[in-house]
Amino acid sequence: MGVVILLVMAAGVAAMLTRKLPTAFALVLLAVVIAFVSGAPLTGENSVLDTVLQEGAPALAATMVAIILGSWLGKLLDETGIAGTLVRKIVEFGGDRPTVVALGVLAVSALVGTVTGSAPAAMLAGIIGIPAMVAVGVPKVTAAGTVLMGIAVGVPFELPVWQFFSTALDLPIDTVRDFMVKLFPFALVAAVAYVVIENRRRGTEHAWSLKSVAARPASRRERLGDAPWYALLAPVIPLVLALGLEVAIIPSMLAGVLYALVTTTRPGEMNKRLLRTLYGGFEVAAPPLALFVAIGILLAAVKLPGAVDALEPLMKAVSPHNPVLFVVVFTLLVPLCLYRGPLNVFGLGAGIAGVLIATGIYPAVAVLGMATSYNQVFGVADPTSTQTVWAAQYAGVSPQQVMVRTLPYVWLVALGGMCVTAALYV
Repeated sequence: MGVVILLVMAAGVAAMLTRKLPTAFALVLLAVVIAFVSGAPLTGENSVLDTVLQEGAPALAATMVAIILGSWLGKLLDETGIAGTLVRKIVEFGGDRPTVVALGVLAVSALVGTVTGSAPAAMLAGIIGIPAMVAVGVPKVTAAGTVLMGIAVGVPFELPVWQFFSTALDLPIDTVRDFMVKLFPFALVAAVAYVVIENRRRGTEHAWSLKSVAARPASRRERLGDAPWYALLAPVIPLVLALGLEVAIIPSMLAGVLYALVTTTRPGEMNKRLLRTLYGGFEVAAPPLALFVAIGILLAAVKLPGAVDALEPLMKAVSPHNPVLFVVVFTLLVPLCLYRGPLNVFGLGAGIAGVLIATGIYPAVAVLGMATSYNQVFGVADPTSTQTVWAAQYAGVSPQQVMVRTLPYVWLVALGGMCVTAALYV
């Protein structure tokens, strides 16, 4: 039966890779088939309808709320000009020095990455940042990669990601936070190395391929969209509360929303802006929300007793327990998280993580280390991820070019994460 379940998983991966089915639909279908194959009844305890679909769909509800709040704050950063002001100030400071400008955009991208992920984060930092980098001579591929590497620096402190791993792996937020803090230095060093090395290797390339704004508003504030200096702290507020003061994630993010609103909006306009950005946040959050519903359903399926009993002997036979072998094997498997592969944590990888925990092969915190390490790669180098596609296309290059240039750096980040995981938890 275990072999049949693995074949079903392989078929699901093939359906996602070939775009026969959207990822969310494929995961739900995969979960239902796994449940039936593992002998689950239609209704009742540990059943397809009551356990997999009914209980699995809202299993990641806390993560979904955090995603909505992150998208809401992201819309506020966009509409109020906070994100644009941060990028412009960095560009003004950098002048005509390509590496300095790129490092500045990297820093802003990291800050935005702590608030929201995926394409919205790339757009917040990249709409101004990528043309600015190209204008001072940063090569287009390097410019797109800089924004993505910067977002990856912020991901270890992205509160919705903390909530996702906490809920999906049944770990306390403190445990997730502590590992993310350990992962952060690897992401930071790799990102800075990418900017410095790639700019020196590729030299200066002046290209004007991006359209500028044609119309010029009347006032400087209107033209530049500058937010007040104290409003620029808005992206930091949730992080300070959650990381520094250990406030719960959802209140921390609500505090960031309110701070961004109060510091940029007149009292008479607050209600309209709140509703407008909230609705806009829902539009941005819709794709990940559908994905998290599907992931919850898949996790419920792979944790069914029949599935665990069938997969346990197979997984134990192929899972290394020697720390050195653990690092070598799982680092070599990094490419399997690309192209929506089986180790992509926002796809079938979530199911595999659930199996590893449910069968007791690795402790949950070790699975956390593996999953977060792979996530650092997926978020930057996967040509099918929305932020990679957007950044590459906006810079005028292909996602595959960005993957080739960034993959060596994020692969090293994954190696660092695996080493920490093996040293502490295997």
